[in-house]
Amino acid sequence: MTDRRILEEAQSAAANAYVPYSHFPVAAVLELKDGTLLSGCNVENASYGLCMCAERNVLFMSVTCGVPKEEIASLTVYAPTESLTTPCGACRQVMAELLEPDTPVIVTNGTQEKRYTVRSLLPDSFMLAP
Repeated sequence: MTDRRILEEAQSAAANAYVPYSHFPVAAVLELKDGTLLSGCNVENASYGLCMCAERNVLFMSVTCGVPKEEIASLTVYAPTESLTTPCGACRQVMAELLEPDTPVIVTNGTQEKRYTVRSLLPDSFMLAP
């Protein structure tokens, strides 16, 4: 089951979600290999195309903070819903670029969880040729 410290961080971040339209809070927590936790939540906007998912918020923050993807141990996505919620397609594509292919992605609602890897969530991701 999800590490208690990560779950508490996710629940705290979800409480900060700005979701006046969907009422669907989501949080994402990156655990770094040194044990540091970075968290993000979803932020909605009246112009729906400007909304930002929790996963992309925390991944973009990790770039801003200078965290190399090799230092990321896992990504946990939390939504306080009855069934598990997996990342959207846009988040999966961003994950494919900003995380290692074998990085664990844990999806949880606090009582259930399912584990994936970045590669299993988006097996044929788009990448620019080197």
